[in-house]
Amino acid sequence: MNSLDQHPLFKPAVLGSHVLRGRLVLPPMASGTADADGQVTAATLAHYDRIVGDRHALAWVEYTGVHAWGRSEPNQTMLSSERHLPGLTDLARLIRAKGALPGIQLTHAGAKTDVDLIGRRPLGASALPVPAHGGDMPAPEPMTAVEIAELFDAFVTAARRAEACGFAAIEIHAAHGYFFNQWLSPLTNQRKDAHGGSPENRRQLLVTLVAELRRVLKPSTLLSVRFPGQDRLPGGMEPEEAAELGRALKAAGMDMLDVSSGLGGWRRGRDQRGEGYLVSDAAFLRREVGLPVIGVGGVSSLEYASEALQEVDFVAVGRAVLENPAWPLAA
Repeated sequence: MNSLDQHPLFKPAVLGSHVLRGRLVLPPMASGTADADGQVTAATLAHYDRIVGDRHALAWVEYTGVHAWGRSEPNQTMLSSERHLPGLTDLARLIRAKGALPGIQLTHAGAKTDVDLIGRRPLGASALPVPAHGGDMPAPEPMTAVEIAELFDAFVTAARRAEACGFAAIEIHAAHGYFFNQWLSPLTNQRKDAHGGSPENRRQLLVTLVAELRRVLKPSTLLSVRFPGQDRLPGGMEPEEAAELGRALKAAGMDMLDVSSGLGGWRRGRDQRGEGYLVSDAAFLRREVGLPVIGVGGVSSLEYASEALQEVDFVAVGRAVLENPAWPLAA
């Protein structure tokens, strides 16, 4: 028996109706390997063949766009058309063949993109720029009711396509300043309609989406939302509001929480140092919400992963795996 088999990170775990071979998660990380149409390429398959190891329990495919208005970068994977299905089916099959549960993260950039990329002024909750990339993001065009409905349908359609591709877990990206994060935060959502104002109104769109996905997807398909434990910006979303959001998502049918950073993107604040700098946020939400949580944040050692599992259910290791795909053996 390999000595790693005794490590808590590699002990079997139950998640929904699935039995996973451990608690190590490959987080969604953009590879920039898709073609100009957003289709999976040979380079995409080679990338995941390299980084999905024989110890991963769950492997997330990088943020995948649901609508042409919401591209974040030129070579981003997309699931906005039926033509994207064959490549993503191959990718889900590759991950499953390696023994990991295949998951995919669905996203829309909202205001966190530019006109040259999407061919129109970016859309957002309000005409307020996302405070990221040094504060130089352009102010978006506030979305109309018709546009909101169109984007909602795009997420539902993409999720159904993802399930058809063979993905067993689907995650909605609501962190790092992207579309849903912009609706959740009072710093970027100051609408005067039913989608703005109170925390209940600001989270209504995301909660309704999760409820709809739970209705239309298979009961065995896991639903996750990646959202921040707090905005970590003055006047932004605080941990107590994030807990309220988590409870609402749980009631809507969410299976797990993937807790990351907020509007400022993935950059660390001054108080975020060392391994697991976001694990405390995940631990707080685990206690408050009562759902399995994924902890993340610069994890690079098996020693720390063991400590983290005292507070969270799963540990995501990203940069260390990119640098060395044999990470567990080299940790």
